[in-house]
Amino acid sequence: MIPSVSSLPLRCWAEIDLAALERNLRLIRASLPPHIRYVAVVKADAYGHGIQQVAGRLMHAGADLFAVANITEASQLRELGPGWPILLLSPLLPEEDRYVAEYDFAATVSTPDEVTRLDAAGRAVGRALSIHLKVDTGMGRLGVWHEEARGLVEQITASANLRLAGIFTHFASPDDQAFTEEQRRRFLSALSSSGLDTLPPGRLFVHADNSAGIETMPATSPFNAVRVGLLQFGILPHSSSFLSQVQTETVFSFHTRVGIVKRLPSGSTVSYGRTRKLSRDTRIAVLCAGYGDGIPRSVSNRASVLIRGGRCPVLGRVTMDQTIVDVTEVPDVASGEEAVIVGKQGTDEISVGEFSRWADTIPWETLCSVTKRVPRVYRTALGT
Repeated sequence: MIPSVSSLPLRCWAEIDLAALERNLRLIRASLPPHIRYVAVVKADAYGHGIQQVAGRLMHAGADLFAVANITEASQLRELGPGWPILLLSPLLPEEDRYVAEYDFAATVSTPDEVTRLDAAGRAVGRALSIHLKVDTGMGRLGVWHEEARGLVEQITASANLRLAGIFTHFASPDDQAFTEEQRRRFLSALSSSGLDTLPPGRLFVHADNSAGIETMPATSPFNAVRVGLLQFGILPHSSSFLSQVQTETVFSFHTRVGIVKRLPSGSTVSYGRTRKLSRDTRIAVLCAGYGDGIPRSVSNRASVLIRGGRCPVLGRVTMDQTIVDVTEVPDVASGEEAVIVGKQGTDEISVGEFSRWADTIPWETLCSVTKRVPRVYRTALGT
């Protein structure tokens, strides 16, 4: 009998600590003013962590609104149950409009055409659809230009089949304090010119800040929600005294196993392109993971992995299914042993940030690049 896939040994896997995720949400909430609502950003399969598992835990922990990129992701969330507010951050294709009404999603609008289309979709089902208006304050991507926001608000208000549930903007460079403050000023001006600043507190979701922008959010302002993405997974978007004080835990770790161990003589070259020539007799381990799993070629000859708590440098080019590392300084490494690509082992840790620097990329891309070939293993105990 052919064994089921679930019963086969794991050659490469990612561990997702859902208990740490829940603790992180509670820590982030405790660091914010009580009136601030928690918008959990779970797009791109919850940054590679698994959208349904992550959202299910965040529902339990008390997230107020879920933000996703598209209809497909929103539908996966809706399978968890009715009633949870779900915001679509990306623009809708015309043929997708009806699903907003059918599954009770909130759409982001930036243009008069979108307002007209969604008003028609609401009219077709006989009820008002929830929308969030996006204001472009300098990102130059989605959103109505901030000086033109009033006209779009008036169009929305005049649409019988739409309900304005939120208004938001997106900071282009949260670590650029001067430009972020200019974007805030533009957004507040758009609120004022549209008359939205006079609505009762809590009537709309008013949000601008994401994980990287939380520390600059004014204590008193119309803002009453934050969009939390990377931070809830225990990863700091950038160096910050405020974010460091939150002390979130890392939720994600990435593991593989040693396939074989062998010796190569000094002067040998390793892997495709012969980009690494050995300067000594070397004991190598061939790992059971490569760029087909999410170890990018850009970390070739740059990254290290943890085996038996020791750092083992990557030798030569990362290939599709295998990666070669130097285990000369780590005694008794054998076939089948665990190697940590990202995460803790012994007293050492390779963070997502450190791995991303080796790869010349950002943590967001590192997490999203771990492929579907890599099973996600979920740890669920709450602990302390």
